Amino acid sequence: MKQEERREQTIKKLLDTVKSLVNEKGCNSITMQDIMERSELSKGAIFHYIKSKDELFIWVLQERLEETNRQFRNEVNEKEQSFSEPMKRISESITFYENPEDATNKILLYLLGKEDQPMIAEALKEYYERTVALSQEWIEIGQQHGVISPSIDSHQMADMFVLLTMGIRMRASIPNIQHFFDAKLFSKWIAEMLQSPKEPPKA
Repeated sequence: MKQEERREQTIKKLLDTVKSLVNEKGCNSITMQDIMERSELSKGAIFHYIKSKDELFIWVLQERLEETNRQFRNEVNEKEQSFSEPMKRISESITFYENPEDATNKILLYLLGKEDQPMIAEALKEYYERTVALSQEWIEIGQQHGVISPSIDSHQMADMFVLLTMGIRMRASIPNIQHFFDAKLFSKWIAEMLQSPKEPPKA
């Protein structure tokens, strides 16, 4: 097995292990010993890539974002003049944001509670900026293919999109609250805004 393939397999195993443990135990309770035992990887194998569980948490956030980007681009490559299929991939990611049991949402909240630590603060900054940058790219790709209104300010819309999805993720962590603007309605509004700027639709 080539070194790069081994690296990819090890990282995938680590990320899958962390997501599983987060869903079972929550972020605070997980230890590196838990990760070693569940992944069946040695301490040396794990610490070859990361120095702490928080680094792994950051990787999980990045993985979800890059997977959404990969799926979006695959749809664009297959159906260049389509808006609905690439948008469907983004809508699916928004649905995950609304799920309080989703591992990435739990991880984001956990990391936001440790923003006073320089490494985590920098990682959160990079994650936010990367999310905005990818969102802007998606909008501009749609504009290039003529399926998104050219009047849209791609940077401003991307920043608003990320701001609102962050809000959805925060709200998901609050138990037993009533809300009137869910992920489905948000996706519908964004789709309409991108194609022809309008006011938010009513439920």
